[in-house]
Amino acid sequence: MATALSEEELDNEDYYSLLNVRREASSEELKAAYRRLCMLYHPDKHRDPELKSQAERLFNLVHQAYEVLSDPQTRAIYDIYGKRGLEMEGWEVVERRRTPAEIREEFERLQREREERRLQQRTNPKGTISVGIDATDLFDRYEEEYEDVSGSSFPQIEINKMHISQSIEAPLTATDTAILSGSLSTQNGNGGGSINFALRRVTSAKGWGELEFGAGDLQGPLFGLKLFRNLTPRCFVTTNCALQFSSRGVRPGLTTVLARNLDKNTVGYLQWRWGIQSAMNTSIVRDTKTSHFTVALQLGIPHSFALISYQHKFQDDDQTRVKGSLKAGFFGTVVEYGAERKISRHSVLGAAVSIGVPQGVSLKVKLNRASQTYFFPIHLTDQLLPSAVFYATAGPLVAYFAMHRLLIKPYLRAQKERELEKQRESTATDILQKKQEAEAAVRLMQESVRRIIEAEESRMGLIIVNAWYGKFVNDKSKKSEKVKVIDVTVPLQCLVKDSKLILTEASKAGLPGFYDPCVGEEKSLKVLYQFRGVLHQVMAQDGEALRIPKQSHRIDTDG
Repeated sequence: MATALSEEELDNEDYYSLLNVRREASSEELKAAYRRLCMLYHPDKHRDPELKSQAERLFNLVHQAYEVLSDPQTRAIYDIYGKRGLEMEGWEVVERRRTPAEIREEFERLQREREERRLQQRTNPKGTISVGIDATDLFDRYEEEYEDVSGSSFPQIEINKMHISQSIEAPLTATDTAILSGSLSTQNGNGGGSINFALRRVTSAKGWGELEFGAGDLQGPLFGLKLFRNLTPRCFVTTNCALQFSSRGVRPGLTTVLARNLDKNTVGYLQWRWGIQSAMNTSIVRDTKTSHFTVALQLGIPHSFALISYQHKFQDDDQTRVKGSLKAGFFGTVVEYGAERKISRHSVLGAAVSIGVPQGVSLKVKLNRASQTYFFPIHLTDQLLPSAVFYATAGPLVAYFAMHRLLIKPYLRAQKERELEKQRESTATDILQKKQEAEAAVRLMQESVRRIIEAEESRMGLIIVNAWYGKFVNDKSKKSEKVKVIDVTVPLQCLVKDSKLILTEASKAGLPGFYDPCVGEEKSLKVLYQFRGVLHQVMAQDGEALRIPKQSHRIDTDG
């Protein structure tokens, strides 16, 4: 009698939402929800051929959802990986007698095997481009020396140094990785480059080792060894040994770092460096959801210093961060402050102002794009000039807000529209089918809803007057956007039982009689209902649990 549903149709179903049960629902709750929907959709209850066919289709969908969730094995997989998880290659070898926990472990093993195969195709490229700009002629101009030179009235801005580096990783096996990196640098007309090759092996869950070989036209051959080891669950050590060959002979170097987790968010470091620029350093780093704090002290040759820095992380969509630091030592004192913000899905733009003695004033602009970093340090003046500090601070702010309003915001809006349009096109057929299924479900619910309303009216119970689901536009600044909602009065009334309506934490689009009227956009459910003869109203976000009636939903009619 029943016709099987296609796999593509089943992939788009949320079984918990379809049955309107919690993800933690017991077998009794599942069975009760299943029986109720079976009574609603059973084909034998409908004589009309068209309604009978529609009921048969929905009945099969509910039946297959119940089959998946009522079996502990398939439910354990579905809870973690969804419908696709049940179709994963290699799953047939798992014993059905295993517990849900064992099933999850087995599935994760199969998933790791797939990831290991994917590793062979990954190179994980990383790169940095740094362009140093000398703009001191803007503030420290020697006008008396260039009075007779044509064009001397315009300040000269020069690029005085550049650095380019790139690296790629090539996983050889699940434990071995080859790393190839290279760099080119130039400063004031002199430059050079280097190339490095490293082989890293993960020796155990507690450690790894890395051999490094390098060569360059400035420093000569390099041989290095890096070791990492977890000493305890809260403590680890890193050691880096290197031999640098040059025209002056062999220059050995050794760096050891001992770190310990002081608490959940705080790590303490002890570092000892011998050889090139020998030093001892201790630091404490505290990183939380809203802040990042660092304090450090170094004693060394030629640099000894104390450092304190703080970064505040705003909990907004743009991941805005504001930071400041103070560094004082034998070389002088430097104060630095700045901010960074996400400007697109893969890009973060930041700027910082550095004020120091005797370094002067500099502006540092950085753009992170995926795994690529673009860095532009701009040296403004060797002196502490208030005008340089002001322009270094105000200039980037004005430029950012102008760029954000005129370029970034329109670009992101257009990009979002393109993605939504693409998503709508790719799901148009499926959404049309869901709409037809929802309309069919509503027709099948009419008789049941009539009986439910009669029962609720007789006891002054819960009556759904009107209900809409979709995109509502309440913000006056978004008047140009269209309201996209569907009427779900009948489906919600059908879910009323004993003068109560309970919706779980899941997208409402999966409920019987519902569908998604605006793919990829934020949706809400607005309900106007009557309870004990009094009107109530509530609006809930898609995915938010909802229980009615509630006293707080009551509409105040006084005055």
